[in-house]
Amino acid sequence: MPKILIVGGGYAGFYTALKLEKWLRHGEAEVTVVDPLPYMTYQPFLPEVAAGSIEPRHAVVALRKHLKKTRVVTAKVTNISHATKTATITPAVGEPWEETYDQIVVTAGSVSRTFPIPGVADEAIGLKSIEEAIDIRDRVLANFEKASNLPAGPERDRLLTVVVVGGGFAGIETFGELRSLASSLLKSYPSISMDDTHFHLIEAMGRIMPEVSLPTSHWVLKNLAQRGAEVHLDTQLKSAVGGVIELSTGESFESDLIIWTAGVMANPVLRDTDLPTEERGRLRVQPDLRVINDDGIVADAWGAGDVSAVPDLTGKGVGGFCVPNAQHAVRQGKVMAKNIVAVMRGESPAEYRHDNLGAVAGLGLGYGAFQSGKIAITGLPAWAMHRGYHGLAIPMWERKIRVFGNWAFNLVLGRDNVGISARETPRAYFEAFASRPRAAAAPAPEASSTLPTPDKAPDAPVYANPAQ
Repeated sequence: MPKILIVGGGYAGFYTALKLEKWLRHGEAEVTVVDPLPYMTYQPFLPEVAAGSIEPRHAVVALRKHLKKTRVVTAKVTNISHATKTATITPAVGEPWEETYDQIVVTAGSVSRTFPIPGVADEAIGLKSIEEAIDIRDRVLANFEKASNLPAGPERDRLLTVVVVGGGFAGIETFGELRSLASSLLKSYPSISMDDTHFHLIEAMGRIMPEVSLPTSHWVLKNLAQRGAEVHLDTQLKSAVGGVIELSTGESFESDLIIWTAGVMANPVLRDTDLPTEERGRLRVQPDLRVINDDGIVADAWGAGDVSAVPDLTGKGVGGFCVPNAQHAVRQGKVMAKNIVAVMRGESPAEYRHDNLGAVAGLGLGYGAFQSGKIAITGLPAWAMHRGYHGLAIPMWERKIRVFGNWAFNLVLGRDNVGISARETPRAYFEAFASRPRAAAAPAPEASSTLPTPDKAPDAPVYANPAQ
């Protein structure tokens, strides 16, 4: 039976496997998905997870639960040799092994792209994973708890200062959602006022959200300013050493939470492969999602999602390629599954083309922005559109129901503002009070042969020290 190996279980990989299960005949091929995590993360929900509007587990989709006919391997692919059609699989526990395949599908996604700015690698956190979103939420809540016990001063300001680097959709949504979370916390902390909280977004360009029109981006800036959040345009982060933020404008302040959303890059797994890549490290593919090199099509190799440079046939993509977002990755996965089946059956594959109908962003409870051509909608209607679209877009109906149910409960009961920061050291409480065996008593020293033997009865104990 032909073997199809899918590298990466994100949007594109998950939907490729899901649709292959639907369209492949019984026994036509064996499909394997390899990913370090046992779930795919719906990344558009990460800002709301960080703000406590969505339960973290509701923003991920378990691979094994929904891929019934697919072999799921929780491990890393550390090398791909397409010349020999083998991939090295490295699990978290155990020895690596070589996996053979007949066709390979590379959908390994992207990772945060950073620059060698002092302090960023040591102090900042990204927002590409559910784990990062949970940590951000717990950090905000824990910092409010700590700050409420402190008098006004530098340490209190540091705890109540949040910095987001990057003014694209991910950065702006994260910034707006966290501002909304902080505002909702104020009523629970009488000792902290709105003026005590400080939110800074740093953007190197002269505008935010290039996917929307300039007037719409100006509305977003005005809305954030009215909510006590400051956006620094035409500004670069120069240093973050020790949490001290130094900007290219000369401004400086301290922060205990620095969030990096200033771009992504293709998963570095492609560095250990003989598959062709372009100058930005992405897999080279043509519009039908087959891998290509200078000589043409690379047989039995496919790519989609953020890890691939997929041509945008609408002409609207940056540099002529599809932008790395969930909309494209989901649709590319579906098209790729159809094309794989078509090629296996001797049919012609179809080209991927998607004309984006618009962009929508959530900026916190009740605030949003939507842009489609010249049509712009802002405020509460756009926020409702954002929730409606993404609530329906997350894969699988059981997840859609959980998400909409979560929102409905929050509407009635309010946002759940409980942080569990101790989850990072869950055994600390047990260890603090756990009983341990007493240390064994040190053995008595042996009698010295140089000491005289006392005049005692034959069966009386003899001590090395006469004082005993």
